[in-house]
Amino acid sequence: MTGPNDATDSDERIDPVTLEVLRNQLESVAEEMGQTLIRGAYSPNIKERRDCSTALFDSEGRMIAQAEHIPVHLGAMPAAVDAVREHDPRPGDVFVLNDPFTGGTHLPDVTMVSPIAPGSGDGHDGDGSVSGDDADDREIVGYAVSRAHHADVGGMAPGSMPAGAQEIYQEGLRLPPIRLVEDGEVREDVRSLVLANVRNPRERRADLRAQLAANDRAETRLAALFDEHGRGTVLAGFDAVIDYSRERIEDEIAALPDGTYEAIDVLEGDGVTDEDIEISVAVTIDGETIAVDFSGTADQVAGNLNAPLAVAKSAVYFVVRCITDPEIPPNQGCYEPVSVHAPRGSLLNPDPPAAVVGGNVETSQRVTDVVFTALAEAAPDRVPAQGQGTMNNLTIGARDGSVTYYETIGGGFGARADRDGMDGVQVGMTNTLNTPVESIETEYPLRVERYALRPDSGGRGEFRGGLGLERSVTVETDATVSLLTERRRHAPKGVAGGEDGSTGENLIDCDPVPAKTTVDVEAGTTVTVRTPGGGGHGDPSDRDEEAIEADRAAGKVTDRDDRS
Repeated sequence: MTGPNDATDSDERIDPVTLEVLRNQLESVAEEMGQTLIRGAYSPNIKERRDCSTALFDSEGRMIAQAEHIPVHLGAMPAAVDAVREHDPRPGDVFVLNDPFTGGTHLPDVTMVSPIAPGSGDGHDGDGSVSGDDADDREIVGYAVSRAHHADVGGMAPGSMPAGAQEIYQEGLRLPPIRLVEDGEVREDVRSLVLANVRNPRERRADLRAQLAANDRAETRLAALFDEHGRGTVLAGFDAVIDYSRERIEDEIAALPDGTYEAIDVLEGDGVTDEDIEISVAVTIDGETIAVDFSGTADQVAGNLNAPLAVAKSAVYFVVRCITDPEIPPNQGCYEPVSVHAPRGSLLNPDPPAAVVGGNVETSQRVTDVVFTALAEAAPDRVPAQGQGTMNNLTIGARDGSVTYYETIGGGFGARADRDGMDGVQVGMTNTLNTPVESIETEYPLRVERYALRPDSGGRGEFRGGLGLERSVTVETDATVSLLTERRRHAPKGVAGGEDGSTGENLIDCDPVPAKTTVDVEAGTTVTVRTPGGGGHGDPSDRDEEAIEADRAAGKVTDRDDRS
C-alpha cells in the first residue's frame, strides 16, 4: 500500500485487504453524514423518525457508498447527481433541489448535492462559508448527497401531502437544481425564497442547516482518507468497490433461472377517482442481467399517484437487492446489470405538470409488490408474502404553519418461507422509525389515544403474516388532516397456500373515510389509522402447535384455532 503522500495512479489494482478496508471506510463516511444530519435536525420527522438518507458519489456521478437509510431515497439519488452535474458545479458550491422532473422524487424530499474537492481545510463551517484552500484550485473527486423529507414545503395543504392535488404546482415549492451555496457563501436570496414559501420557516431553516453540515462532513472525512491512503489509492478504490459489487450481483443473477416473469397489481384510486390503477410488469432474466419492463401499466393519472421514473427504478433496485446476497456492498455496481423501462406519459414515467407526491410513497410500494410477485417463480424461497404495501401517510397541519406533523405508520410484514412476518414495522420502500408518543405530545398539539398491534390482522399460514397497527390521535387545535394510504380495499396476498392479511382502515371520529383524504377538522377531532397486516406463507394446517399457543399468549391471535 502506498504512503499518504504518494501520487498513485487511479487505475492501479487494489489488493483485497486494502479494498475491504476502503469499502468499510467509505461506507462509514456515508453513515457519519447521516448521523450528522439526524443530530443537527430540528424537526421530529428527521431527528426522531430519521426520514432522511445520505450517500457518497464519485466524480462521474456513480454511487460509491450509502448509509442504510430509506430505499426510495437512495435508489433515486443518482438522478439528482446527474441533474446537478449539468449545471457546472464547482468546489465550494452546494446545490439544492426537489423537482421530481429534474432529479427529485417528490417535493417534500429536499436534496442537497455538494461537489467534494478536498483541500487542507475542513470545508464549510456549517452555514456555508469555506475555509482552507482556494476552491477554484481544487479538483472535484466526488459528490456528497443528503436527502431529507421536510415536514412542509408549501402547497395547497399543510404538510405538503395533499390527497386531492391534480398538478405539481399544488404540492409545494418546486426547486430545480440551484446553488444554495456559491463559492463557499450561502446565497441568502435563495434561502429567503425557500423560507418565504413554506410553513414553519424556523424549522425548515434548521433542517436545511443540518443537511449542509452533513455534506460538509463527507468532504472532511474524505480528505482524511486521502491523507491516510493517498489520493490515487482512494480514487482507485472507488472503481474497485463498484467492480466488486457488480461482479457479485451478476453472479447472483446468473444463478436465477432465465425467463420472462410477469405480474399485475393495482392501486386503489388516485385521490380523484376510486377506480383501480393497473401496474403491469415483465421481468426478463437473461444470464447476468435483469430487464424490467412496465409497458402495459396505466397512463399517468389525474391525481397524485404518478411516480417519476427514478422512483420506479429505486423500487426495482430494492427488490433485486432483496433476492440477492444482502452482504453485497450497495453502490452503482448493484444497479448496472438491471435495466428499467416505463413508457413516457405512463403512471411510472409521467410528463409534467403531473402531481406526484403520492407516487413516491404509495406507488413505489406497489411497484415493489408487483416485481416481487413476478420474481416469485424464479426465487420462491426468497420472496415473502405481501406486506402491508403502503406507508399509511398521516399529515396534520395548521393553516398558519404552527403545526406540521407528518408520519408514516408501520404495519405487517409478509411471512417468509421459514418464519413469521414481523409485526408493526415499515415495509418496502421506507425504513423509518416511528415517532415516539412522548415526542408527538411534546412537539405538537396532539394527544395519542391508542397505539397498539391489531390482533388477527396477519394472514394465517404455516408462517403467520405480521400484524398491523392502530394509531389514534386527537387533534387539540383546528387543523387540516391528509391521508395517503393503500390496501384499504385489496388485501396483502398470502403465498403458497397462506391466507391474505387484513386490509387497513381510516377513521375520523369513528366514521370511515377514503384511503386518500384531505379534510379540515376542528379541535377535539380524533383520527384513527388501522394499518394492514401481512400475508401468510404456507398451508395454515401445517402451523406448529407451539407457535399457535405462543401467538395466543401474546394476544396476537384470538381464541380461534389458527389452523381451522
